[in-house]
Amino acid sequence: MSETLQELLAELEQFGQQNDAAISERPRRMLNITRDTGEFLSVLVQATNAQRVLEIGTSNGYSTLWLAQAVQRIGGHVTTVELSEFKLEMAARNFDRSGLTKVITQHRGEAGSMLESLDDACFDLLFLDSKRSDYVHWWPNIQRVLRQGGLLVVDNATSHADEMADFMALVSADPGFTTCTVPVGNGEFLATRFM
Repeated sequence: MSETLQELLAELEQFGQQNDAAISERPRRMLNITRDTGEFLSVLVQATNAQRVLEIGTSNGYSTLWLAQAVQRIGGHVTTVELSEFKLEMAARNFDRSGLTKVITQHRGEAGSMLESLDDACFDLLFLDSKRSDYVHWWPNIQRVLRQGGLLVVDNATSHADEMADFMALVSADPGFTTCTVPVGNGEFLATRFM
């Protein structure tokens, strides 16, 4: 990882923490992943050779940058979806500063609609960090767009266990997936598609 990118990530970590401590309304909070979650995502992308990555929930682009530096190493690409214009613009500036814009495609819109429009088996890894109450409704399309052998990673599995319970139970009950929860950051729920 370049020194410039390391400095940008450190700056975004500090900004996110200060911003979220000062602001209570959710649409203006960054709600970024933890650094160890970023490192974990980077390793997962490279270990699974996930060249086609979909992120749902861009925020200011902090998690996207972890995914992007990993896909760049393996010749891949990240598509990231965000509904908030405010966050999209902030992320775009951070992507420009990172030097990783060539491996990132930003999509503005509602993730459920985007998922419906995607082709079957078009992603190797999907990182979900968005409005948790929508996940159950998105599940049929998440299954569909994830290729066989693909990996779903969902943030906040332990920090918001009550909000995640229904979705985690749904995925865990699916015979086509193997699941586990990893105690990294706010807890990462992993599901790999083998059928």
